[in-house]
Formats: sequence, structure tokens, C-alpha cells
Amino acid sequence: MISMTAIIFGAGGQDGYYLGKLLTDNGIKWIGVSRSGAFTRVSITDRPAVTALIEEWQPDYIFHLAAISATRHDVWEHNHATISTGTLNILEAVRLVSPQTRVFISGSGLQFVNEGRPIKETDPFDPSSAYSVSRIHSVYAARYYRRLGVRVYVGYFFNHDSPLRTENHVTKKIAEAVKRIAKGSREVLEIGDRSVQKEWGFAGDIVEGVWTLVRQDRVFEAVIGTGEAHSIEEWLTVCFSFIDRDWREHVRESGDFRAEYKILVSDPSVIQSLGWRPQVSFTGLADLMLKDQV
Repeated sequence: MISMTAIIFGAGGQDGYYLGKLLTDNGIKWIGVSRSGAFTRVSITDRPAVTALIEEWQPDYIFHLAAISATRHDVWEHNHATISTGTLNILEAVRLVSPQTRVFISGSGLQFVNEGRPIKETDPFDPSSAYSVSRIHSVYAARYYRRLGVRVYVGYFFNHDSPLRTENHVTKKIAEAVKRIAKGSREVLEIGDRSVQKEWGFAGDIVEGVWTLVRQDRVFEAVIGTGEAHSIEEWLTVCFSFIDRDWREHVRESGDFRAEYKILVSDPSVIQSLGWRPQVSFTGLADLMLKDQV
């Protein structure tokens, strides 16, 4: 039996963790590339190094998940180097030295025009931030290299979480505070606009969607999301319900935070037509995060 191989760029994040686990479960040998953790330290911005790695491994799959979870303008250079330049480095290397490789590029719901309706992969792009500019550029690079024969897929991610998140994400921030309050903490949690609605998918489910996408030959771009929006207030309610507390007694509104949107939700009908459905519910995600059940 011929074993299959893969490279995960950005293996140190939550998506890299769950994708690595999925590949292992499917008998695929993989190498992780990341700036942190016990992974290969090849910079995705170093074209010769990226090319050498891909030429050596001749992988069946490459997954480009590398990025930082920030859209503010002051990190534009990092986003451009990692997302835009990184995409070009991978695709050119595949074209030259490993043409049989299937490549996955991660996109974002934030790169589309958002008018409050569910977003699908055919909606127009919106260069609303330096981050979205980098994402849009990487998609156009993917479309160009597809014309050159590279089998490259794009999955547009919406908000998704797991116990591996850090506390700079509101989902994790709330879950960790709830656990401390359950143990007797008298802290008051400062939260911004609680009415903001977004998706609360589970990272393990989302990478299953990625795996579904790259293993078929017909669809090359798809939104990968739950299609369900919930407010931050709903997340507060469900998390505090696990410890039988009223969130209103432990939360104070912060005026320092202003969300980029009032609602961000996907239309996942295309990926669902390929047979994928998320398995972890909104309440189920809260349960996982409060129990730190990776």
C-alpha cells in the first residue's frame, strides 16, 4: 500500500492541530511547519526553502493555514508576507517541482461584501482591511495557478473555536472566566457589543470540511461554515448556564471594543452538497470549551 503525505503550513494553530489529527487518523504521514512548537521552522516567506521542502516531500496534499488572527492595519506587513507571498511561494513550488500535489488555501468570510445576509463563495470581495486585501490576493493567485494546471482549492472560513483558542478571542475569554467564577472568583468580565452575531463552529468540524473539499475533483472554492449565527450574549447565557449563574451578575459592558460587523454568517450550501455537515452544536462547543476537552 502506497502511503500518502501532506505538509501543513501553520500547523501550530488550532486548525493545524485538528487537521494533523485528522490526517493521522486517515493514515497520512504529514509534516508541520510553524513558527512555534515542535514543528519544522521553514519560513513560508522564504521561497527557496519552501520549494526545497516541497521538492523533498513530493506531498499529495499541502494545506496553507498560516496567518495571524488579527485584521488591524498595523499587522498588514505580516499578513501580506504570510498570506499573499506565502500562497505564491507554495503555488509556484508546486507548479515547478510537485505538480501532482493538491493545495488548500484558507480564505475568510471577512474578505466578502457583508450586507448582513449569509455569505457564499460567489459573492463579491470587499477590500475592507489590509487583512482582507491579503486574502483576496491569495484567492486570485489560486485562480491564476489553477489555469496553469495546479489543483488548488480555497475554503472560506467563518468564526470557529476550540479549547485551543487563546483568551484574546472572546469565546475563550468568556469560557475561561466562567471556569474561574465557578471556583469562587469574584471577577467582573468586560465585554464589548454583546449583540454582535457570528458563527461558533468547532475547529475539528471545519477541518473535516477542508478534507471533504480537497478529496473531490468538481468544486474548487467553498464556504466552510455552520450557517448559524449566535450573539455574544447567547454565548454568555449558555456558558453561565453550565454553572447555574446569571451572566448579568458577572459582566460589565466595555466601550473600548467596536466590532467590524453586526453579523457575519455563511451560506454553506455548496460544501453541504459534497456531504459535509458540522457535528458539534453551539451548546456542544460551550461544553467542550468549559471542560477543555480537546
